[in-house]
Amino acid sequence: MFQFMEVNILEIWDAYLIDGTLANQDLVRGEPIPKGLYHLVSEILVRHIDGDYLLMRRDVRKPNYGGYYEATAGGSALKGEDKVSCAKRELLEETGISSDDFMEIGRHISHDTIYYNFLCVTDCDKASVSLQEGETISYKWISENDFISFINSNEIIDVQRKRYQKFFEKMGYIQ
Repeated sequence: MFQFMEVNILEIWDAYLIDGTLANQDLVRGEPIPKGLYHLVSEILVRHIDGDYLLMRRDVRKPNYGGYYEATAGGSALKGEDKVSCAKRELLEETGISSDDFMEIGRHISHDTIYYNFLCVTDCDKASVSLQEGETISYKWISENDFISFINSNEIIDVQRKRYQKFFEKMGYIQ
């Protein structure tokens, strides 16, 4: 008889100051972040060259917004990663899309987190998007008009709209 044990891998992050400079301290995922320090998160809005936007449906088992569609891929930067290398890794892990084309479109600070927002325009095969176990359960590409309706509805995750608000306003998407 075989026994399987769950292995918890420690995720180590670099600590940052509010201005985005390294604080030369390590943070451990799940442990409290000391006051005055922040961790870095990169979020990527994916637009196809034909104008469609990618929505990823969060795993229903996720504690926050399980089952919701989100207009982003992303996550925390690991120790040694900068915001772009984090964006590149997270996009590949969560969607299977590989790209070096990331345009920074915003920065948002909330509590102990610095969010860097990127736009990635891709020409990938739309059917080649992959899902990450425990993170996403489906995806869909929607037209720009449907995307505008989505971000102006109650379907979008409210904190995501807030983090992308300046970009959405600049694009004329917020109604």
